[in-house]
Amino acid sequence: MTNKAASLVEQSKQWAKHYGAYSNGEEGHAFTAPLRVRANWDANDADAIAEMFTDNGSMLMGDDQLQSRDEIRAWLTDTFAGPYKGARMTFEPVEISMLHRDSALIVAEGGILLAGETEVAPERSSRIVFVTVRVDDDWRVLSYQSSPVRG
Repeated sequence: MTNKAASLVEQSKQWAKHYGAYSNGEEGHAFTAPLRVRANWDANDADAIAEMFTDNGSMLMGDDQLQSRDEIRAWLTDTFAGPYKGARMTFEPVEISMLHRDSALIVAEGGILLAGETEVAPERSSRIVFVTVRVDDDWRVLSYQSSPVRG
């Protein structure tokens, strides 16, 4: 096996762990959209994250309610150039509920790791809710909301 192939296999194994108990079936398919948001966040790629949202998608970050791909892209571009430069996103699924064959509600726990961090600081620990929908046989994010976990 080449070094590149071995690296791809190792990366696949690492990402497979992020599915938790939802690695198969429709729940696992619905969860691919949040996982792609996470991978694009880890790359600090505002354009790719914005494209993971539906045309009318929304993202609530702190007190900022972003209501379109353009608003999401602009906010993330500024954030990745500033306080979240080099930041990564981490979360694990707590519950995935299929609302319909083409929509799901996903609850996860995690947070934002700033550059160089290996654990989420308590003030950035959050409960995350994604609403995902199937669009043209692909899963997209309709809504993302994160709320701080305190205590």
